[in-house]
Amino acid sequence: MNSGSSNHPDEETPESRACEILRRTFIWIAEGRSLEQRGLRATVVLYCVRPDLIDGQTLESIGFAAGVTRQRAHRLATEFRQTVGWEYG
Repeated sequence: MNSGSSNHPDEETPESRACEILRRTFIWIAEGRSLEQRGLRATVVLYCVRPDLIDGQTLESIGFAAGVTRQRAHRLATEFRQTVGWEYG
């Protein structure tokens, strides 16, 4: 897989970065205490990554469907982005 570049264990490759983002994403979703919270977190991930897969729902509509405020849904989106390193607080 390595095409002649140095093969240091600490060297970050696109594949290792993708695996790390996936690992952080799954852990972040699993941190929800209930199945409903995990579903909300998974929906927030889709909102951040592929909003087309949830028909472009807004954080307000996601929050409403989950029984939380838009502000709570927004905080989750910010928390997720920070968790995977896409936004810094």
